[in-house]
Amino acid sequence: MTVSIADNELDTEQLKVFARGSESQFKRALRRTLKTRSAQVGIALVLSFLIIGIFAPIVSPYDARTDLDLKARLQPPSLEHPFGTDDLGRDVMTRVIHGARVSLQVGVMVVAISLSIGTMLGLLAGLFGGILDSIIMRVMDVMLAFPYVLLAIALVAALGPGLRNAMIAIGIVYIPPYARLARSMALSAREEDYVLAARALGASQTRILLTHILPNGLSPIIVMATLSMGTAILDAAALGFLGLGQQPPYPEWGKMLVDSIQFILSGSWWVMLFPGLAIMLTVLGFNLLGDGLRDALDPRLRL
Repeated sequence: MTVSIADNELDTEQLKVFARGSESQFKRALRRTLKTRSAQVGIALVLSFLIIGIFAPIVSPYDARTDLDLKARLQPPSLEHPFGTDDLGRDVMTRVIHGARVSLQVGVMVVAISLSIGTMLGLLAGLFGGILDSIIMRVMDVMLAFPYVLLAIALVAALGPGLRNAMIAIGIVYIPPYARLARSMALSAREEDYVLAARALGASQTRILLTHILPNGLSPIIVMATLSMGTAILDAAALGFLGLGQQPPYPEWGKMLVDSIQFILSGSWWVMLFPGLAIMLTVLGFNLLGDGLRDALDPRLRL
């Protein structure tokens, strides 16, 4: 009984040391990220759109769904309408601002779905191996055999158009990359000394998975999650462009682009320009942030 109590106390102290070490590593990684020029630009862009999306009702003077004036349709940018108006006389700036909410929501939900499911499947496949590994990886291979957008279109067509179904479809499509990354991480980590020591001390597979393998492999997963947000926003815009994403009258950048195509030749360039710029800057922000995190978390790039 004395040995068991001592072992428990030792295990508790080891967990405290590990927690302090993880916290210090996180602080160092955060400092390195904030010192990276690309990460600084990415954070500035992402925070800008996040603030705009959160405070959209305060920032925009019009209602993005109901405020329309057919007499003011397709008006160029002016002091009253800085981004001009669309074919229904709605303020383009207001719709772009409210569309930021939709795009950021898509990015967060898609990454949450794909990261949680894909990472867990990959860790289970890599840790246990055997038949479970074969089944999970063959399913992932079948999903990877289809182009991402094509598979997302097929899933949305089966589920029905709408923002929620679009997020579910894109989240499912993004599962395989996380699963393959987590599997490779588990395969390399399960033969490490700290995992073998934990197994020799009688630690359960669940404990090994959650307290040893997963924390030591979070860096590449965090980087992939950041980069995936930008890609998810781009894919959601593509589904909206095809009419499978957010449905009118709610604003969505991809749907705004497809609605404005017919007016390009008439000289109404502002209707397409500003939603396109919003998509480009948001995706660029997440990509720069992901590059900065990769540089900060990659031990080979540390000075």
